[in-house]
Amino acid sequence: MERKQRGFTLIELMVTVAIIGILAAVAYPSYTSHVAKSKRTAAQAVMQAIASRQEMYILNARTYYPAVSGSVTNADTIMANLGVNIPADVTRNYDLTVTSSNATGAPPSHSVTAAPKSPQSSQDAGCGTLTLRSTGAKEATGSAGTCW
Repeated sequence: MERKQRGFTLIELMVTVAIIGILAAVAYPSYTSHVAKSKRTAAQAVMQAIASRQEMYILNARTYYPAVSGSVTNADTIMANLGVNIPADVTRNYDLTVTSSNATGAPPSHSVTAAPKSPQSSQDAGCGTLTLRSTGAKEATGSAGTCW
């Protein structure tokens, strides 16, 4: 009388674990890359909102914010003076800096910079620090060519 075999053999189980391991090894880097890209996109949206508010600010105050040439890095101060909502996930992953040059005799200019914090700096090392200038120029310090 033959017994019916039930369950899995050790080899079947090991093949299944190996396949899952290979899939995970391929999927996890792709996932972290996608998450880093979405965080970068959120920072870029905030940077563009700040640049838009800078253009509104110059129409009212005749200078870019901050009125005295220099830099502001405090997100709460930037939100209060320019009226831009900076989400917590952006401030958690990037340090934002708003810089203006309102020197007499030269055309006023401004730039918005987003420097990645850890772990975003290591996950998105190809792009590095992002800069948006009043001329519309978009720059990145990393070697990747598709950061913007």
